[in-house]
Amino acid sequence: MITLYDFELSGNCYKLRLLMSILRLRYDIIPVDFFPGRQHKSDWFLKLNPFGQLPVLKDDDLVLSDSGAILAYLAKKYDETGQWFPNDPAITAEILRWHAIADDITSTASAARLALGFDYDFDVPKAQAGAHRIFRLMDEHLWFGEREGRDWLCTPPHPTTADIACFPYVMLSEEGGIGRQDYPALRRWSDRVRRIPGFTIMSGIFPAGRALEQA
Repeated sequence: MITLYDFELSGNCYKLRLLMSILRLRYDIIPVDFFPGRQHKSDWFLKLNPFGQLPVLKDDDLVLSDSGAILAYLAKKYDETGQWFPNDPAITAEILRWHAIADDITSTASAARLALGFDYDFDVPKAQAGAHRIFRLMDEHLWFGEREGRDWLCTPPHPTTADIACFPYVMLSEEGGIGRQDYPALRRWSDRVRRIPGFTIMSGIFPAGRALEQA
């Protein structure tokens, strides 16, 4: 049985809920009071993840942390199509590269959001500038990809865990004062992610029924 230690407003936790929804997996949730309770630094949680970070996922007796690692695990174990984390060395390298970029988005766009909305002590202008640099590079990558007939971050003609990894904190960026109006290809990609069968919304990203972003 899968159990997710979850904070509803965490983009990294949402990544896992999103992939599990797409894969139609059943799982239990144990809420963790990240803010204001800071339960992720409590003794009981540190026994699960000594780094004190969300998310944590248990699958029977296996305990995993780090959202990118968990995305790879879920895809490799439960995706019968092989689409979300293909068994090809070159594509694996591509996906892992974008998982790393997703971490960079977390350390910039998410940091600005945490500072403005959760009273964390981060340098907001520096975080915002870092996020804009990543978004410009992503927008350029996606724009050239569209010219070549590629809709997703990686080479395959279908989404992978790379798209799931990068999506949440792109969509949450405005909560950190980071607008997306100058990144039309990035906005078109986010619309494509939102059309994936099994997509589920996250509280705080956008309300149900909001129109898809347009270029």
